[in-house]
Formats: sequence, C-alpha cells, structure tokens
Amino acid sequence: MGRRKKGNAVHGWVILDKPIGMTSTQAVAAVRRIFDAQKAGHAGTLDPMATGILAIALGEATKTVPYAMDAEKIYRFTATWGEGRDSDDAEGKVTGTSDKRPIATEIQALLPRFTGTLNQTPPAYSAIKVGGERAYDLAREGEEVVLAPRPVEVFEARLLEARADQADFEILCGKGTYVRSWVRDIAVALGTLGHVSALRRTRLGSWDENSAVGLDTLTPFMHSPAAFGYLRPLSTALDGIPALAVSGPDTVRIRSGNPILIKRDLFARMQDGFGDGELLGQTVFLKDEDGSPVALAEIAGGELRPFRVFNFSTSG
Repeated sequence: MGRRKKGNAVHGWVILDKPIGMTSTQAVAAVRRIFDAQKAGHAGTLDPMATGILAIALGEATKTVPYAMDAEKIYRFTATWGEGRDSDDAEGKVTGTSDKRPIATEIQALLPRFTGTLNQTPPAYSAIKVGGERAYDLAREGEEVVLAPRPVEVFEARLLEARADQADFEILCGKGTYVRSWVRDIAVALGTLGHVSALRRTRLGSWDENSAVGLDTLTPFMHSPAAFGYLRPLSTALDGIPALAVSGPDTVRIRSGNPILIKRDLFARMQDGFGDGELLGQTVFLKDEDGSPVALAEIAGGELRPFRVFNFSTSG
C-alpha cells in the first residue's frame, strides 16, 4: 500500500498579490501551507523585488499552468536612468554609469521601436536553463552567462510619467518578455544606461490586481475553510479555450484517457464553439454535464483525444 501524499487534495487557482522581497517559490510554499495542499505550482516567475499577480495552481490546476503562462500580461514599472546593473534591476551590481538623462519627448519618440515583435536578449539573472542549470545560479557563481536573443511580443507600451532620473511605464506583452531587458535596451537606445527599480504585474490573462489576494489576508486562514473563499476554479485558466460538454459513456472513456469519436451532434456543438475556425488540431476543454472539468483534448482523425485528464479523487 502506497504512502498517502502529505496534505489534502485541493484543486484550483489562488491569485496572489505577491509582496516585495519574497521569491515566487517562497510564495508558492506559503500558499500551499495555508491550504494544506498536496501539490502546487505557479504560472510565471516574479522576481523578489517585484509585486503583483502571481497565479498559484493547486492540485489538478497545475495541469493548466501552460495555458496561464501563455496569457497576455500587463506590467507597471519604473526605469532609473544613469546606471547599468548586472541583473538589470536595483538588486544588481553597477556595471556602468552615464550622465545622459532622457526627457519625455525623446522617450515617446522611441516607444514605437520598442513595441511589436522584438528580438530580446534575456537578463543573465533569469530562470532560463543553460546546460540544465538556471542562468541566475551560474551568474551568482561568477560565470559569464550569454543567452541567445529570442522573439517576444510587446503589444502596447505607454510612458506614464517622466522625471529627472526616472520614468514610469506600462506595457502589455506576451509570454517570455523581460521588463528588465526592455528597460536595459531602451536606455541604450536613448544614449544612456538604465535598470528597473520598481516592478508590478497588474494583469495576467483574465486575472487583474483588483481581484488578487494578499498573503496578509490569507495567512490568518491557515488550514481554515475560510481560505477556500479565495480559491478560483481550475477552469479560469482556460477562458480562451472552447469548452464542450460530454456525457455518459463518453465521459467514462475520456476520464480513462481514451479517445471518443466525434459524432454528428458533438460536431455540431463543436462548430458552435469554434465559429468559422479550423477544427483540426484544436484543443478543447471537456466538461461533464454538471460543468466539472474532465480533460483537455485534441481534435484529430475524427476523434477527441485527451492529453490532460483531470482527476479529482481525494486520495493521494
């Protein structure tokens, strides 16, 4: 008889307003303890100096993490001009200085160049793996870390306020965009050096800062049913994926990891869900008649083939 996993089978999302000075891993561990959950993960790291939305998945919600990570994000942040840092933020060592201080009109004129698809080199102090190790671990050990540039999407960039030594910005961006790299690069384009001195994630997909909960609010509810008032359904990470109800033997087959044939009535309902879009290769979120999540499935070969099955059993 196998040992039961430590904790309870808790499933759903906690949208945490991460406090400053805490790593994402520490925040996940704190939320896991509050809910006494067996399993936890997060969608998109926030640096210790950053605050704002850290989406924490508990239990079966961890299977939906990639979809939350793919969502658009909004960041509000402060760039400090005149100093480059090895981490591209205020926590790093100074690597260079400049007397140049850009003014608002110079910054505004450059924003179009820093919007759209950008070829961005991630910071050396990042969670990207290099030869199986995290880049930030190698950088802290004094190794030179050279990361390859990668395409990222910045959909919108706004200058909120320009001051003598600093400027406040807000950007709407896609997966893999580093605010620290964005600030480092725009500073160089402005003829100066710069780093991020304050950073806040205000939105991740459909979750925004107004609906996030602070650790100070959650902590008094340690192992208490009251904490579950802040637990969001697993399905909230799948808002952009067409949903389809399955029933009877189809539900049993899907829950067992087996494909089901797309019958005429099912096909008609799927067409409603997709509009005029191409069905083949699409991902569908399958629910049972009560609306409980069943699986994520792919449409292929006239079948719905499950590739992530949700198991809400209470045993470890």
